[in-house]
Amino acid sequence: MGRKVRVEEDAEIDMTPMLDIVFIMLIFFIVTTVFVKEAGVNVNKPDGALAVMPKNANIFIAVTEDGDVWMDKRVIDVDSVRANLERLMAEQPSDVIIIQADKGAEHGVVIEVMDQIKAAGIDRISIATAGS
Repeated sequence: MGRKVRVEEDAEIDMTPMLDIVFIMLIFFIVTTVFVKEAGVNVNKPDGALAVMPKNANIFIAVTEDGDVWMDKRVIDVDSVRANLERLMAEQPSDVIIIQADKGAEHGVVIEVMDQIKAAGIDRISIATAGS
């Protein structure tokens, strides 16, 4: 009687294609992520009953009670808002800019910031309120 020996084959799963897909998805999500450019300071915003936060807002400029202008987590001069904004827009385009003005901020400083934003070519400016 002949004895038959059965050789079992080890079933292997090739993980390489799955890892490729995972890395491609990771790169896709990193590239398409929107990073919000916060102003870098907390201000006491005025109340607004019908405040709505724009969905695609990612650049914030804050004006403090003392008249300091904050952008990208640092204090800047009012005259340099346009240059800084153009730099940020080159990195990450946005069609609306949010101004976070303190309740006690002088309107003149806020208007100067708005003029600088308009000079940078952005027409949509939104003022943040405590409700947004």
